[in-house]
Amino acid sequence: MTSERLLLSGDDAVALAALHAGVRLGTGYPGTPSTEILETFDQLGGRAQWSPNEKVALEVGIGTAFAGARTLVTMKHVGLNVAADPLFTAAYTDVTGGLLVVSADDPGMASSQNEQDNRHYARAAALPMLEPIDSQQAYDFTWLGLEISERWKIPVILRLTTRVCHSKTVVRPRTAPSATAEPTFERDIPARVMIPAYAKPAHHRLRQKLAEIAAWNETEGPIRLDDGASELGIVATGIAAMHAREAAPEARQLTIGLTYPLPMERIRQFADGVERLVVVEEGDPVLADTLRAAGIPAEGKPEMYRFGELNVARVRRILAGDNSPEPVPPKGKPPELCQGCSHRGVFEALRDLDCIVAGDIGCYTLGVLPPFSAMDTCVCMGASIGVGLGMRHVLPDDQARRVVSVIGDSTFVHSGITGIAEMVYNPPATGHLILILDNGTTAMTGQQEHPGTGRLLDHSPTGKISFEALAESMGVQNVHVISSQDKDQSLKDLIASLLAKPETSLLVARQPCVLAAPKIRFYEKAAAEQASQMHCTAEAAN
Repeated sequence: MTSERLLLSGDDAVALAALHAGVRLGTGYPGTPSTEILETFDQLGGRAQWSPNEKVALEVGIGTAFAGARTLVTMKHVGLNVAADPLFTAAYTDVTGGLLVVSADDPGMASSQNEQDNRHYARAAALPMLEPIDSQQAYDFTWLGLEISERWKIPVILRLTTRVCHSKTVVRPRTAPSATAEPTFERDIPARVMIPAYAKPAHHRLRQKLAEIAAWNETEGPIRLDDGASELGIVATGIAAMHAREAAPEARQLTIGLTYPLPMERIRQFADGVERLVVVEEGDPVLADTLRAAGIPAEGKPEMYRFGELNVARVRRILAGDNSPEPVPPKGKPPELCQGCSHRGVFEALRDLDCIVAGDIGCYTLGVLPPFSAMDTCVCMGASIGVGLGMRHVLPDDQARRVVSVIGDSTFVHSGITGIAEMVYNPPATGHLILILDNGTTAMTGQQEHPGTGRLLDHSPTGKISFEALAESMGVQNVHVISSQDKDQSLKDLIASLLAKPETSLLVARQPCVLAAPKIRFYEKAAAEQASQMHCTAEAAN
C-alpha cells in the first residue's frame, strides 16, 4: 500500500485495481449498479468494451483468459443468469490468465426486476466468491480474485451490492502496478474441450481445487476478527458486516471475505467462544443455513428482513429479535418518461388502440404507469417477443390481433434477435407485430453504446447493425421504419394496419433519446470529421 488516499466508489475501486493488476480486457453489458466499472476502466486507460449481452461478454473473457491474459467481466445480478451457461462449464476448464466475474447484486431492487441473491451461484457453479465490505476491499479483492484465479486456474466471482458499488470510502492503492506476462496460447485440449471424456475428470479436478481453496481460506483467507464481549458473536459478510459493526460495536465479530468455499473450522472455533451466535447477511439466509447444516448453532434473521437492503437500524432490530412492523418509508415521486421522450407517442398510440402489450426492460418499461398504462407484461431482457408470441398462439383471434411486443434497441440486440427467429419459424395464425423503440442508446443505465449505435464504449465509430435489414434477411414479411417526427405518416394508423394483417411485422420507431441527442450529434460529427481526414490522407498518399 502507498500513503496515497483516494475517495472512490466500489465500482471505481474495482476499475482502478483492474488497471493496476494488469487486466488486458474488460468486457460486460451495462446494468445498474455495475455499469461504471468498465466506463471508469476505459477512462483510466484500460481496454474496455460493451458486448451485446452478458453471455457473449463472458465467452470473450474466457477466450482472453485461455490466451493467458488477465480479464474482467462485469454485469448486474440478473445478467449472470444470461451468462450462466458458459459460467458453469468454464468452472471445469483451466484458465491460465486470471478471470474475474463481477456480479453486482441489487438488494431492494433500486433498479431491477428482482432481488435474487447471487451467492447461490457460487455453490451451484462451484466457483470461489469474494464479497467486499467497502471500496478498499473492492480494490484489494479485485487483485486477490485474479491471483486466486491464476493460482488454481479457475474463474472467480466478485459479488458486489448496490451499496458497495455506489458508496465512496477511502482507498489506498498498491505501490506499483503489476507487470503481467504477454498473452500466448498453449494447447491443453483435456482442460478446455469439455466433451464428456474430458469433462468427467475435469469435474473431479474442480472439486479438488475447491478443497484446496477452502484449506487456504482457513489459514490465509481474507478474514477479519474484531474482538469484543463473548456474550454476542456476529458472523457477517459484505456491507452487512459494516452495519453490524456499527449496530453492535461491543460484540465479537467475524467478517468473512471469501464466502465460498467457507472457512468452516475458523467459524466453528469462533462459535465455540461466544454465548450467542448471530449471522448478519442481506438477502437469503445462505450463510445461516450453511452453518446450521454444519452443526453450528447460529441464529439467522427473521423472514421479514430477507427483503430489501439492511442498514444499521434494521440490524439492531435483528439483534434485538424485534419482529414488530417496520416504519413505512415515505412515498417518493414515481418515475416517468422524460418530457419530449419519443416513447411517449408510441405508448399513447398503443393505449388508444387498446393493445395487449408484452413489454421489456428499459426506459420504456415506464409505459406501464399513468397516463399511458400501456404495458401488460415485463419479465426479463428480450422476453417481450416470446411472451407476445405465446399469447398470440392461444388467445381468441379478436384478442390475439391486439398483441404487440415492445422492445428497446439495446435490449433487442441483447436478446431479441432469437425472438425474430422464433416468430419467423413458428408464426401465429394471426401474425405478430414487434415494435423496436430505437432511441440510439442504452438509456436506462446512463446512455451507453451498443451494436445498434455504430459506436464503441468510448463512443468512437465502429460497425453498426441495421435492425430493418436484419429482420428482412430473417424473413419478416413486413418491415417499416418510422420517426416520431414524421408528419406524413401516423404511427397509430401504421400500427393499426399491421395488426390487421395475418403476417409477421417489425416496426422500428426511431428517434434519439432527448437526453442523449446532443451527445449523439457530437459523436457523429467527430466520426464524420475523422472519416474525412482519413479520406484526405489516403488521397494524398495516392
